Amino acid sequence: METSDSAKTTLRRGTSRLNNAVYDQLKERLMEGMYPAGERLSAEGLRTEFGVSKQPVMESLRRLAADGLVEILPQVGSRVMTYTMRDVADFYVMFGGFEGTIAGMAAQRRTDEQLIELDLISARIDALRTESDPDARAHGYRTLNRRFHHAIHDMAHSQIAADSSRRLWDLSDFLINTTGVPQPLSTALDDRHADHERIREAIHAGDHAAARHEMESHIVGTIEVIRAESQASLSS
Repeated sequence: METSDSAKTTLRRGTSRLNNAVYDQLKERLMEGMYPAGERLSAEGLRTEFGVSKQPVMESLRRLAADGLVEILPQVGSRVMTYTMRDVADFYVMFGGFEGTIAGMAAQRRTDEQLIELDLISARIDALRTESDPDARAHGYRTLNRRFHHAIHDMAHSQIAADSSRRLWDLSDFLINTTGVPQPLSTALDDRHADHERIREAIHAGDHAAARHEMESHIVGTIEVIRAESQASLSS
């Protein structure tokens, strides 16, 4: 009986790791914009591509639906979630208020070591501005932007705030990268970095109100960048 129980535990752990691996890969693809909004996701095709059974694919699609990245249609299948521009605008207004609150907390609770880390990340974003490849600018900014904001989450020293924010950041990346705009935010890198600098200065100064205001303005302003880039893409 002990051997049987041990084998079952090992099997469950292996299944869980496989489910998580498929989920993580699909989520990363969605956040990178590899699948456009509304595209059908074939469970059979994904199963074949990943070389797994159908179960981990279906489990991953259900989790992604709970994340707001995938829509499951009964008797039809799954597709990449589509949001209206109004949905997107509403999201960033809500998201901005939440992130502003975290930035205000960070300004009051940050340590000297955390300020140094934030400065180093900001310097890497600044260096990215000289990158001539739009793809490298877009991908590099997405990666470093997450690190910049996660560093601020760490400064807030609030696990519940950080955990709650992570899902919102995933949805934000998804919304930005499913607009149909090639290399999203790459043209706005200078302005986005300037926003970061104002946020960083307020946190360095320990100014709760300024940090909250600058962060909220930065996040809410994302919708205008999306609109401008979408319009430019349609005009080109």
